Amino acid sequence: MKTYRIAAIPGDGIGSEVISAGVEALNACAKRDGGFAFAFDHFDWGSERYKKTGAFMPDNGRDLIRKHDAILFGSAGVPDVPDHVTLWGLRLAICQPFDQYANVRPTRILPGIVSPLRNVSGPELDWVIVRENSEGEYAGVGGRVHRGLPEEAATDVSMFTRAGVARIMRFAFALARSRPRKFLTVVTKSNAQRHAMVMWDEIAAEVAREFPDVTWDKMLVDAMTMRMTLKPETLDTIVATNLHADILSDLAAALAGSLGIAPTANLNPERTFPSMFEPIHGSAFDIIGKGIANPIGTFWSSVMMLEHLGEPSAAARLMRAIEKVTADKSLHTPDLGGKARTADVTKAVCDALAGDNQAN
Repeated sequence: MKTYRIAAIPGDGIGSEVISAGVEALNACAKRDGGFAFAFDHFDWGSERYKKTGAFMPDNGRDLIRKHDAILFGSAGVPDVPDHVTLWGLRLAICQPFDQYANVRPTRILPGIVSPLRNVSGPELDWVIVRENSEGEYAGVGGRVHRGLPEEAATDVSMFTRAGVARIMRFAFALARSRPRKFLTVVTKSNAQRHAMVMWDEIAAEVAREFPDVTWDKMLVDAMTMRMTLKPETLDTIVATNLHADILSDLAAALAGSLGIAPTANLNPERTFPSMFEPIHGSAFDIIGKGIANPIGTFWSSVMMLEHLGEPSAAARLMRAIEKVTADKSLHTPDLGGKARTADVTKAVCDALAGDNQAN
């Protein structure tokens, strides 16, 4: 029997609550399938460790998880530590050195959940957003000089490389090709950003010639927000820069009903390093310890992990369990307008897994 070794990093806030739920659901998947198992290694990396030791993870942290099959990550951020310190000290300290350059965020309206959009049902909102995850606006290039003086200056330089843009474009076109509509929208801002974004557009056109069976169009990011809300049915697969896709994917999650249901895969497609899977909802300190965090985003991220690990049947079974549970409004957590607790949703998903006799 294959045993997958998973690094579980709850992080901050409700991260420990949803990662515990995710571990329970993944173990239920393995028990139901019978052909594989999980071995979870738990790491207490996060803001509490930072406040005690001055570091979110030990100096050899990446070496400790480098050989794992995947990483399950909860959330990062606390009110009394600046967000940029947390992001660069933990999440980006894993994503960037492990070259997890393809951030994939599927969005669709799950059964039982109502979109805030008028007259939109599930089939009209079924997207996958591909976010360039290693450079661009989050490259970390820049600095501050003359701190505290009237002439203080700060720069954040968006760095785009031909290699970085070409590989995310190829990934996005290949993903679009694998979906029924074979349609990709390339998001840009080349009317104002006349150097890097023009190169982005040019490389998109070059890569498109390698995928003649994929139809594609181009959209300025500001107009894209309007298209997402007014014409959601015209979109399928979307590729955008680190910053643009970060913003658009949160909008997409809100349009699908809640940030609490939205998953993420941070992929190293070449599998040189482990990939990392996480919900996008953040640490949500306003509800920590209340037992009402929505675990669906973690469960859906776990579906993506199972697919990445080569367990498509188990992934499909877990997705069916998620959809069965969301269809029951009595199992909606407060972010979806319900009163269910994290434990209720987790138990219902595990029960659905145990009772799933459908062949894949």
